Amino acid sequence: MIPDENITCRPLHDEPFLLRVNGGGAEERLDAWIAARREWVISQLNTYGAVLFRGFSVNGPEEFGRAARALSPELLDYLERAAPRIEVADRVFTSTEFAQDQWIPFHHEMSYSHNWPSRLYFYCDVPPATGGATPVASERAVLPQIPQSIRQRFEERGVRYVRNYGPHIDLPWQEAFQTTDRAEAEEYCRRAGTEFSWVGNDGLRTTSVRQAVSAHPVTGEAVWFNHAHLFHVSNLPAEISSMLVEEFGFEGLPRNAYYGDGEPIEDEVVDLIRELYRDAAVSYDWERGDVLVVDNFLAAHAREPFTGKRRILVAMSDLHTNRGHQ
Repeated sequence: MIPDENITCRPLHDEPFLLRVNGGGAEERLDAWIAARREWVISQLNTYGAVLFRGFSVNGPEEFGRAARALSPELLDYLERAAPRIEVADRVFTSTEFAQDQWIPFHHEMSYSHNWPSRLYFYCDVPPATGGATPVASERAVLPQIPQSIRQRFEERGVRYVRNYGPHIDLPWQEAFQTTDRAEAEEYCRRAGTEFSWVGNDGLRTTSVRQAVSAHPVTGEAVWFNHAHLFHVSNLPAEISSMLVEEFGFEGLPRNAYYGDGEPIEDEVVDLIRELYRDAAVSYDWERGDVLVVDNFLAAHAREPFTGKRRILVAMSDLHTNRGHQ
């Protein structure tokens, strides 16, 4: 039931996945609207996986932060980073900085870590000239399409992530762990069940085994939840991966993913996962003031190439700790 006769709600596409909630205009504050209907919004997230709020008053990073806190009062910091971020308001960050002519593939936020946010919030501060959407893909559509033999292999073994941090390859460890103290970075790795070793003058290599499949904490649904297809070396253009392997070897790559026992993951397996996410994608064009709330278990997200200026801000909440492989 729609909780407000002045508000329209409808799935963005025929597939009941992304719910669009149209607000009442510039005077309708999103934070107040959500606060008065918090349980309804959460129920819609459990049903749809993602909710797009459009046509509400959300003017700038601070108001976006208040809207996110109306649903989850405690927003999260961003540690064990996979990409540079700038904090523009309290626990409100810029989205991943990446070449604008490239895709950022589908993924669940921080599924490579020992814990991750259960909810994500995206805010359109400056819409791109063209492209630049943040498409979402439902795990309810993806997981059933993964062959049982592949799923079983991953469930039994988990996923092993090897990452190399350094000043000349990928992120410096100081950026990833938000500290300049080696002892603090080491302690974080120990708490996270992550093996680590210092390489050269200022390089850090980490190895961790995480889950391939997780369960939604409320609905209990199984979801494909890992970064294997994103960190796998085959995700890089062939000429770049060949150059990196020649210079650093497979263990020295910025990031790579294996089966949990260390055996290589076949290219065709991760190619299939990428294809399934693309087939399940739901997309829309950003408009100024849009807020997209995503259940990080039920939906994977990506970023399309774009032109012009684009500023999408991100917040995260409801930390979930991995109890599986580690």
